[in-house]
Amino acid sequence: MSTKKSNLFLELENVIKQLTPESISKERKKVLQPLTEYIKSKASLNKEIRINFICTHNSRRSHLSQVWAQTMATYFEVKNVFCYSGGTEATALFPMVAETLRNSGFQVYKIAGEQNPVYSINYSQNAHPIIGFSKKLDDDFNPKSEFAAIMTCSQADGGCPFIAGAEKRIPITYEDPKIFDNTTHQAEKYNERSLQIATEMFYVFSQINS
Repeated sequence: MSTKKSNLFLELENVIKQLTPESISKERKKVLQPLTEYIKSKASLNKEIRINFICTHNSRRSHLSQVWAQTMATYFEVKNVFCYSGGTEATALFPMVAETLRNSGFQVYKIAGEQNPVYSINYSQNAHPIIGFSKKLDDDFNPKSEFAAIMTCSQADGGCPFIAGAEKRIPITYEDPKIFDNTTHQAEKYNERSLQIATEMFYVFSQINS
């Protein structure tokens, strides 16, 4: 399913068209279902949909999830979706994440900072760019109430028994591509994880207006 109204960058839209949501297992669909239901419930009431993707360092998986979820909301014309990310601690958005997104057709620019750089991540000609940088989950940049907390790593899920302000807490965990850093498989494995997340966010958002 595609939409010309989204004005996604052509290279990015071509990547999305090659995703295979039919490959998602029944077990994994059960993991994703609470997020689908949360978004549907908000959309049915025309309420703002705030989703904060959380992992330990807010450096890899949570950013990939935030970016792909926001992109898929636009792709499937699900309105009033605002995606965020945070960590149990702040470090830095890992450069390979920016490179991986760039290779999928996003326009990614470093706009400030060195130790914890700030990136502009754009997916559409008309949408406001996503501002990507590492931050704690309760950072002022993130929502304080009426949001779903999506735990993208088991460490953060286990280490954060309570997320202040969250209406819903949903574990959707991913293996960390960090284990392939400084290996010949690094770029391949980061892309693999990114496309897994893209495929699952495609599946979730494809169901909202169907």
